[in-house]
Formats: sequence, C-alpha cells, structure tokens
Amino acid sequence: MDQFTLNLIVVGITFAIYIGIAIWARAGSTAEFYAAGQGVHPVANGMATGADWMSAASFISMAGIIALAPAGGYTQSAFLMGWTGGYVLLALLLAPYLRKFGKFTVPEFIGDRFYSGTARLVAVICLIIISVTYVIGQMRGVGVTFGRFLEISTDMGLYIGAAIVFAYAVFGGMKGITYTQVAQYVVLIIAYTIPAIFISLALTNSFLPQLGLIGNYAPGGGDQAFLAKLDQVVTELGFTAYTADTTSQLNMFLFTMSLMIGTAGLPHVIIRFFTVPKVADARSSAGWALVFIALLYTVAPAVGSMARLNLTTTMWPNAVAGNALDGDAISLESIQNDPRLSWVKTWEQTGLLVMEDKNGDGMIQYYNEANPAMQAIAAERGWVGNEVTKIDNDIMVLANPEIAALPGWVIALVAAGALAAALSTAAGLLLAISSAISHDLIKGSINPNISEKGELLAARISMTGAIVIATWLGLNPPGFAAQVVALAFGLAAATIFPALMMGIFSKRVNKEGAILGMLVGLVFTAVYIFLYKGWFFIPGTATFEDVPANYFFGISPLSIGTVGALLNFGVAFLVSAITKAPPREVVELVESIRIPRGAGKATAH
Repeated sequence: MDQFTLNLIVVGITFAIYIGIAIWARAGSTAEFYAAGQGVHPVANGMATGADWMSAASFISMAGIIALAPAGGYTQSAFLMGWTGGYVLLALLLAPYLRKFGKFTVPEFIGDRFYSGTARLVAVICLIIISVTYVIGQMRGVGVTFGRFLEISTDMGLYIGAAIVFAYAVFGGMKGITYTQVAQYVVLIIAYTIPAIFISLALTNSFLPQLGLIGNYAPGGGDQAFLAKLDQVVTELGFTAYTADTTSQLNMFLFTMSLMIGTAGLPHVIIRFFTVPKVADARSSAGWALVFIALLYTVAPAVGSMARLNLTTTMWPNAVAGNALDGDAISLESIQNDPRLSWVKTWEQTGLLVMEDKNGDGMIQYYNEANPAMQAIAAERGWVGNEVTKIDNDIMVLANPEIAALPGWVIALVAAGALAAALSTAAGLLLAISSAISHDLIKGSINPNISEKGELLAARISMTGAIVIATWLGLNPPGFAAQVVALAFGLAAATIFPALMMGIFSKRVNKEGAILGMLVGLVFTAVYIFLYKGWFFIPGTATFEDVPANYFFGISPLSIGTVGALLNFGVAFLVSAITKAPPREVVELVESIRIPRGAGKATAH
C-alpha cells in the first residue's frame, strides 16, 4: 500500500471518530455549550486539557525549535519548563477557586469580582486578541499538514480542517469539544511517542526516549554518550554546542516565567476547569492534565536532539562513525536515487526545506557559514556557503519518521497526530472567542435579557463567525504568524493572570486598580513587542533591530510579559490603595471563594 493511501485511511478514520463523537455529544443548552454541563470526569477533563494545550506548536514546532535553535537546545528548554510550570500554577492558584466561583468564562469572573462592566469588557478585548493571534498558527498548521500528507493544496487542507472543526465545535460546543479532545489526545500521544521509541532504539538501544537522551550513541559503537556525540557533530560543523549554557540567565528566567504565567492566563485553558462537577475535581483534573502533558513533554527533548543528529548525519554520512569532515557531504546523486532519501525531495516540494549546490560540486555542504573557523575550512575546500539554505522548524517532527526510515504506518500516524493537535487547540480557542462574544459581550453588556435559546443561537453564530475569520487568516497569514505568539503569551501574562490572582487573593484591589492594571500591562507589553517586531507587525516599521544588543536590560520581547505582569500588579495595588475600597459584598465574595464552606474560626486546644 502506498504512503498516500495509508495517510488517507488513518486520517479518515480519526476524522470519522471526531464527527461521531460530535453527533453523540451535541450541546442542548448554554451550560453544555460553555461548560459541558459541568459534568466531565476529572481524568477525561485532564486528557482533554492536555489535547487543548498541546497545539500544533507543541506537537510540530517545539521539538524543532529545540533541535535547530542557534543558541543550542538547552536555552530552548524554557519552553518545556514554562509551559509545564504554567499548569502547576493553574492547579495550585487558579483552577479550584475559579471552579468554586461557578461561572462559565474568565471575563465573567473579572466583571463580577471587580463589580465593573468596564473590567469585563477589557478582559473580553484581551481574550479575543490572545485567542485570535493564537488560532492563526493552528489553522495554518492544519493546512500545511494536510497539504504535505494528503497531497493537496495547503488552502484546500485548511478548508477541510475548518469544516471538521465546524462539525464538532459549532454543534457540540464545550461538550462536543471535550470528548473529541479526549480522542484527539489518544491519537496525538500515540503518534508522538511511537516514532520516538523507534528512533531511540536505533540511536541508543533504549526503549524509553527519555532514557535514550542520557544514554550512549549506538551506531558509533556505544562508547560515547549520545549528547556528547551530538555536541561533537554540531560543533565540528561550526554550530553552537547543543548543550551549551544560556548567554543570559536573567532573560531565560524572565522568558520561562512569562511562559508560565502566560499559560496560566490563557483563557481557552482556564475554561476547561469550569467543566468538572466539584471544586476538588478542578484540582484533580489539573493534576491529570500535568500527567498527560508530561507524557509528551518529557519525550520532546529526546525527539528534538535525535532529529538534529539524524539530520546532521544524513547530510554528513561519515559523522555516524567518525568525524563529519573526514568524509564527503551528501551527494545530489544520492538524494535523487536513494529511496531512503526520498523525504528530501518531498519536503523540498513544500518549500520548508531548500538546498542549493552553490559551488557546483554535486554535493550539499551543511555547515555554519557565519563561524570564522568554518569560513577558513570552506575557503580551503572551495565551498561558497551553507548549501542547506532553509530548514523549517516544523520539519523536524513531521519528517523525523522519514529521515529515520520508519514504516509507512508510522508516518501516517504522525500526520493524524499533527492534525489532532492543531484541531484540538483551534476548537478550544474558537470556543473561548465564541463564549466571550455571546456570553460576555451580548448577554453581559448588549442584551442582558436574552433568552437561553437566543444565547445558544448567538454562541453558535459567534463560533461560525470565528471559524470563518480564523480560516481567512489561515489562508492569508500575516508575515508575523510566528511572532504574534509572543504577543499572545505576553498579553495573557500581563493582563489576565494578574487580574485573576488579585481577584482571588486580594480583598483590597478594587475596580479602578484592576482596570488600570490590565490597561498598563496591555499597552506596555504590546508597545515593547512592537518596538522590535514592527508596529502592529507591519514589516519594516520596527524601531529597533530584534537582536540581543538592542534589548533594554537584555530583556527579549519574548520575555517582556513578566515585566508587564509586575507593572499590572504594581499599578493595581497602588491605585487601589488611594481609591475607595471594594463594597462589602465583593469582599464577602472573595472570602467565599477562598474559604471552604462551613469552616469556622480556629480554636485553641
């Protein structure tokens, strides 16, 4: 059976499952549409949360970012620590209290806690900006994955993906999305770990990729540690050592913290904890989510590092058993005629991999042309530059099974897993947008007396509109699609997270403090990112070149969300201290959220 047919069968089966679940779990009320009737079991909710969070960025891009990072793989471990740590914050500081509050959306909590329609509106604006910027990458990921594995155009793949999301999100709401995400988690975790197991066995003789990462390199005889071999190969070609330390501990700390509190402030993640029956279940489901996320996130470093070594030894065959430069680079003849290298031609057709024989010697030299030592070697050997002119991060996971010459069914599984990851997160983001518009904007501000039937219709229309807009943005992605992720996390860290924390743990912060705090966090974070990424991400409008030498106090735009959050906290507490305290009923609301029902004063014994 050819690869295309295999891909079609596996992806088709998974899509049939998703649609079947959507029909079974159709939402019949606003409670089911927004929060699945608050009847989801904690284990199922943890699994759905894992799928909701493990987006195309986690499944496709994260290992690629770790593998190909110019600064080395260790620096990029901040993604793993930050994204996983954010769930610890959710489990300990937010999930149980928000569930006890008993409402459906994040803006609703902020509006009630800070007794202000304006606060709720600011939260709606932040939520929509965060969710829309995030969903662009998910929809585009669906199109790219379809285009590669089903051999259709990226645009057609995007249309199909949008139709699938429409089928189970618009009609099923949170209820349909939740149980579909459970199925999607099973698909994506199998698709991620099976190739990793095969590759780990081949490279380290270890069944567990996590242990293979710290094991020995088998193809070279097993006498050298795997990571030592990887460092040797990449440094020989002029790249930074894979395990090299970060150049700025402060920036790495701020970046990790920004990812953590940004994760804890992402609305589409938070609303998952409104779906369980009891407060204790919210904490339990957060714990289960950590378990399910860890199954993928502990494998990701191994996938990234093994993919990097496989790629490099493919380009320099002599590197498998010795030094790369003691032998010749891969030849164009091998790429054209060796069936094991057919993946090179396939990925070149997508434009995500580009090679060019600049010196006409019939070989493809892959090295760091910016390294002075490699420039001297290149001059001596007649090279005229790195001939692998483009390697997209997304290749490293999607092409990994092909690079490692794994069976066709494994490649088909990866296709299904990548689509499951992108679709699950897209659905969660679209639901967050829909609920913000129908529940917080229409019912909360425009028409408070709308009937439940009317609100459910408004929610479905809002979801449909969000899918149309997300599809259009996926078809016409701005050139900054990768950059806006920084804005999404930065804004979540600087606006939503501080507001929730102060709303739960401070009885003194009032509406004036919360509103000004969110606005200051929003404006400061956005402006700092625009200074380096371009104003409103318009190409050519950046005030400063996006390089470390230009950063204020060495703080990257990716890390600025932490500073924005600190400013939010500071402004909110300062303004609250000089303005009127919250009403007594709001103070009682905070106490009711934080203190277990029926608890009395402590007594001496």
